[in-house]
Amino acid sequence: MSAEIEEILKRYSNYPNVSGIIIVDAFAIPIKTTMEYTLTVHYAALANNLLAKGSKMVQKLDSSNELTALRLRTLNHELMIVPEENFFIVVVQKPCE
Repeated sequence: MSAEIEEILKRYSNYPNVSGIIIVDAFAIPIKTTMEYTLTVHYAALANNLLAKGSKMVQKLDSSNELTALRLRTLNHELMIVPEENFFIVVVQKPCE
């Protein structure tokens, strides 16, 4: 799994405007990050809650479907949260104008 995580970090780092990448395990514990530790823990916990609620919403709307990605944009940041089988990825980027 370590090689897979390194490949993910490398791939997402090449995208423009990316300011941080966090790989989080199923227990909301950051495995690997490119961000400062306290900010990483904060993002991981909040993204875990958001992902759980988003998944529940998709299941209630259509039980034959599942959440594959979640994108959230604010004035200062844009978050992309991508669930995988044993972990999820949080990509933080500056929004494009």
